[in-house]
Parts: sequence; C-alpha cells; structure tokens
Amino acid sequence: MVKLGLGEARQFLLRSVYRRMRSIELRPPVVSFCFDDFPHTAYSAGGAILKSLGVRATYYASFGLVNTTNELGPQLTQDDLESLLSDGHDLGSHTFSHWSACRVSLEDFERNVLQGRDTARRMTGNDELDNFAYPYGHVTLASKKRLTSELSSCRGIYPGINGPEVDLNLLRANSLYGDIDQLVRAESLLSENARRSGWLIFYTHDVQRTPSPFGCTPSLLDNVVALSLEKGFQILTVGEVVRRLTSHPLPSA
Repeated sequence: MVKLGLGEARQFLLRSVYRRMRSIELRPPVVSFCFDDFPHTAYSAGGAILKSLGVRATYYASFGLVNTTNELGPQLTQDDLESLLSDGHDLGSHTFSHWSACRVSLEDFERNVLQGRDTARRMTGNDELDNFAYPYGHVTLASKKRLTSELSSCRGIYPGINGPEVDLNLLRANSLYGDIDQLVRAESLLSENARRSGWLIFYTHDVQRTPSPFGCTPSLLDNVVALSLEKGFQILTVGEVVRRLTSHPLPSA
C-alpha cells in the first residue's frame, strides 16, 4: 500500500468529493492560459504577446486590487479591464479582495467570491460570467461544497491534465513561472496533453523580464504559446471550454 503524506492525502480528499463531473474528448487537444490577480504586466506585456499570436486568455481578477501595487508590481487598472474585454479575453473572478478560503469564515469567503463574480458580470454585461479561481490555490472542503451551485467553474493549482473526466469544481492547472529554462517542463506537459486528448491549463501572474517568484518572463510565455500553436493545439479561454462541454454529466460524488 502506498502511504500518502498529509498534504497529498488532503489533496486526494479535495479532489475526490463534492465533484461536478463532465466527460470530454478534445480533438485537437486544448490549452488555456490564465493570469491570476491580475498584475498590470499580465495585460500590458502578456496581452501583447497573446495578441501578436492571435490567441486569448482568461484573466482572473481581484477587483479590490485595482490601482494598487504589491510584490507583483502595479496591479490592474480600469483601462486594463476595458482593453482586455475589447480584445476578446475572458474575465473571471478571484474573489473581490484576494482572500484565502483558509483564512476567513466560510460565510465571509462566499460573500467575497460572489462580490467578485458580480463585479465581473457588471464589467462585461454578461450575467453568465462566473468562472472562478481560488486565491493562493487555497481550497477547503466546505468552500468546494458551498460554491458548487454558484459558479460555472472553480480552478485550483493542483497540477495535471483535465480529462477525459473533468471536475468543474476543481479544475487542474499548472504554474508557468520563471524564465526560458522552464520551457522543457512546459513542453513535457504539452506532450502529455497530446497523448491524452485533454485540456491543459497554465497559470501565471506578472509578465516581466525580471518576474516575481509567481510570474514569468515574456520569453517563456511567448515560447510556450508559440509551441502550443506549432503542435496543433486549440488555444481557448476557460470560459470557452466550459461552454463547449456538451457531453452528459457524470454522477456527482
């Protein structure tokens, strides 16, 4: 019997319960790029790279961070939000105040999640816009259960490929941090996604020549997006993929 560490056991439990399952078969396989929080450079630098390659991404915004600065650099501005929407990017929510599910009460967390969702809806005029990512990747059993009926999808930071079965309550995602030396790891994930005909999600934060520990360089982002296109993947936003899940849902667990 394989023994799991405490962290691994908790992750296994979170992935195993309160699931909202869909079965998918994606040909060609899909890659999505996400920016969390989001820092100004995610749009000014990251968005410019995406635009040059003709693809779009999902920006998970914490609207309480508008016009602030932190360790990731200057955060999103009102102009950033308006410009990314005009460019056709996907706007998701990341709580309003960038709160961890582990550090506030379930009731306060839910209110902050819904405040972020409702702000995104007002920004876009789309009442169906309710894709969410957990700040810090912090997920609790209680929050996973409570948010099931409120949101179209919830994304975490547990790595791996989504598919052939996908839990919309805890989408897998893989960090895209650092510089070009991380391209080998990204290429390995792309190859696995090709074998599994699945849905690979990358996430990062700032995009700078000298990024924070939670961001990447323009060179890394540019190369991973270009490689995805060269390998024939579809690059879709999280919202596009969620809407394309046309197969019948599997029993909840």
